[in-house]
Amino acid sequence: MPRKKKTEETSKETIKEHAKKEIKEDKIIVAQPEINIGMIGHVDHGKTTLVQTLSGKWTDTHSEEIKRGITIRLGYADVVFYKCPKCLEPDYYGLQPECIKCKSKAEIIRKISLVDAPGHESLMATMLCGANIMDGALLLVAANEECPQPQTQEHLMALEITGIKNIIVLQNKIDLVTEEQALKNHEQITKFLKGTKFENSPIIPISAFHKINIDILIAKIQELFPTPERDTEKDPLMFVARSFDINKPGTEIDKLAGGVLGGVLKHGRLRKGDQIEIRPGYELEVKNQKVWKPLITKIEHIITGGENVDEVYPGGSFAIQTTLDPSVIKSDKIVGNVVGHQNKLPKVLNELTMNIKLLDRIVGAKDKLVVDQLKPNELLMLNVYSAATVGIVKEIAKGQVKLILRRPVCAQPGARVTISRSIGQRWRLIGYGELKG
Repeated sequence: MPRKKKTEETSKETIKEHAKKEIKEDKIIVAQPEINIGMIGHVDHGKTTLVQTLSGKWTDTHSEEIKRGITIRLGYADVVFYKCPKCLEPDYYGLQPECIKCKSKAEIIRKISLVDAPGHESLMATMLCGANIMDGALLLVAANEECPQPQTQEHLMALEITGIKNIIVLQNKIDLVTEEQALKNHEQITKFLKGTKFENSPIIPISAFHKINIDILIAKIQELFPTPERDTEKDPLMFVARSFDINKPGTEIDKLAGGVLGGVLKHGRLRKGDQIEIRPGYELEVKNQKVWKPLITKIEHIITGGENVDEVYPGGSFAIQTTLDPSVIKSDKIVGNVVGHQNKLPKVLNELTMNIKLLDRIVGAKDKLVVDQLKPNELLMLNVYSAATVGIVKEIAKGQVKLILRRPVCAQPGARVTISRSIGQRWRLIGYGELKG
């Protein structure tokens, strides 16, 4: 027992040391972020604008995102929080190393990863995948619109189902409304939250565009979003949320960089030089049948918080560059896969058996539709970890269902699965399940 305690203490100290990296100019750079905070809410309520205000990065970089003006893929950005040691009444929190009030040198208190989830109803699967890698969330509600909007409702339910414990509600765009309108909208938000597990969550009026009340937001994040206890001694389990090719067109073959995977670790740690396995892997045809084959590769580089590091832990997002042909994993081809040490990953599942809990009513629909029971041979969208797949209902028992998957997943027993049904040409969240062993 004492030996185990010593291992845990050593592990925590290692994480703390790893979080800061000294450089020659007597500065300290915070490497890996500690937690992932989701940006959720209805389309065009200011999620991506707030990410830019906090991090300086515009996360809608895909050509279609720029063209349509909406988030399509999960976006990521890191931000460092500072606090002035001299401005005590009230404490000063900010985004710059110099206090804007007294010009003193501010202290680094934390680094976080922001996960920008799409708000459009047709992209609910992407949002659900993002919710599975969040430690907390900021729910944005536009003050110049009625509350709740359809995806505001659906996103909040998704957070409840995926087990998120803490959220902060941001009443955004207060610069566009009168005081009377802002108070009316605040009442609508309070009424919307009543009866949910988040009914006591703080509501902060902000303007993401004009950077109003950002210091109050940072203070509340520090108060409500503690860094969870992480287990670094287990075999590593990484959820892949992005996969891409970083090579520019025309790059010579001998100068090509290997494919890159982005995501988070649930537990364990990954090191530069590790031999890793990716499951389920890639699809190929063998004897006129489609099968999935795991990928085996090596970690060439690890990047987190804009820094090259030798090792990563559970916490914020990071990217690993592999020795894989980039064409195999470009354009998010293997999003939803999991990564770990060879032969140490959960089984690849072509069918799921799980205990289920259906909602009473369909969330986000204009009409208050009742959720019907599952039907044999019905198609359902399932989200587990960062994976989205479609399952066909084959067996139904009391509180339990068995589904055959069109695309296999790699997941542990006990994993939470969200269930969506096609209604009116849209996938609508109707419940959740837990994988049986």
